This record gives sequence, structure tokens and C-alpha cells, in this order.
Amino acid sequence: MSSPNPPAPAPADRARRILAYRRFWILAVSVFLLDQASKAWIFATIPYGTYSPPGAITVIDGFFHLVHVGNTGAAWSLFSGRSTLLAGLAALTLAAIYLWRATLGLRSVTVQTGFGLLCGGIVGNFVDRLLHGHVVDFIDLHFGSYIYPTFNVADAGICVGVGLYMLWTLRQPAGTP
Repeated sequence: MSSPNPPAPAPADRARRILAYRRFWILAVSVFLLDQASKAWIFATIPYGTYSPPGAITVIDGFFHLVHVGNTGAAWSLFSGRSTLLAGLAALTLAAIYLWRATLGLRSVTVQTGFGLLCGGIVGNFVDRLLHGHVVDFIDLHFGSYIYPTFNVADAGICVGVGLYMLWTLRQPAGTP
């Protein structure tokens, strides 16, 4: 008669499984730490609500400025004012990635890179929503008269991570997980 619960994996087995995802963990933690460190610097340097001189910092005149604004929505301020809902969605997304990690192809270096960037960014913005009630944005880019929506390191990680995963997915033969 077999027991209803399988035996717990041996510590060496658990360590080997964690190491198999080391690229994912290194990138996720790095993006999160870089995101939070950059936001802490912004908080210490630029008053909240600063979007233009004299408080904003010009990095490249007419192109790249550092500002300090909040976003209660998602990308491009979609769902503005729904920070709590978006925090819940972030938590569900992280849980789904964990639950379906085998199906997502996380053994692949490209996928680990993409999801490391994505998850680090999700956690960075999630922490902002919990601490501040909004996401802290500070990278302000201008292309002539067009002003790109202000963003942060976490947003960049999310976009690049999703892009990498999409490219990887499109390059997979039909029918492969």
C-alpha cells in the first residue's frame, strides 16, 4: 500500500532544482533591486509630482529627463485609479507563472531570461503599489514633439521580458510546449 503523499525531495535534489532556475532568480532579483534602488534615489532627489524644471533633472536636453510622478494605472495609465486591482492581478500573475512554470518552458535560457526580467519588474511595481498606492515613474523620454509615457526600471524589465518570451514562442516548432 502506498502513502497518499509522495516523499519530500532530498535537500540535494531541491538545491539542484533551484540551481536549474538560477538565471531566472539572478535576473528577477537584479531587476527588483535596481528598480527599488533607482526609485529610492528618485525619492531622495526629486520632489514627488515634479514633471518639469526646475525640479526635473535634464540628462540629455530635449530627449531624456528624470522626473518623479506616480501612476495608479498600468502601462500608458490604462486602468488609472485601479492600483489595488492591479496589485491583485500582479500577485495572480506571479502565482500563475509559478504554477505553470513547466509548461512555460522555463528550462530554456531565453525563457528564464525573459521571465526573470518580467517577474523582477512585476514585483518591483507590486511593492510600489503596496507602499505608495501607485507606481513610481521617473524616466521621461521626448522624441521631438512626442513625449513617451514616463516609466521606470520595472516597466522596462516587463516589456523586454514579454518581448523575449514572445520571440521565443514564435520560434518554437508547432506543437511543442
